Amino acid sequence: MCQEGDVLADQALLGEAVSKYEEALGLLPMPISQWEASTWILTAIGDACFHMKDYQKAVRSLLDAMNCPGALGNPFIHLRLGQVQLELGNDILAKDELARAYMGGGKEVFHEEDPKYFELVKTTLRKPPSGW
Repeated sequence: MCQEGDVLADQALLGEAVSKYEEALGLLPMPISQWEASTWILTAIGDACFHMKDYQKAVRSLLDAMNCPGALGNPFIHLRLGQVQLELGNDILAKDELARAYMGGGKEVFHEEDPKYFELVKTTLRKPPSGW
């Protein structure tokens, strides 16, 4: 189901992709927070919802993902969570998450993203000795 969701997401059929991801999530034994698969499924839901501009659903999924194995410290998850927090007007939380994304993944994690997110990092952190 996750592969089907990924194919749908690649085709920009994001609502349908979310449905597939949610179906896959429903197959995990409870509590879902103990399974690494839930980390990636919840992140995929959050990512798709971010692209659909459904920021409320995106933040819920990404925060849930943070309670699952391997999420804390993952640059991509911190990036998406920071972006969603910024879009929701939660600037302090956005700065924290985007700084975590940068510290974990460097400037590369921001490569294909709107430059406004990296600009926020630059106003939050001190410039590294080696430069941005």
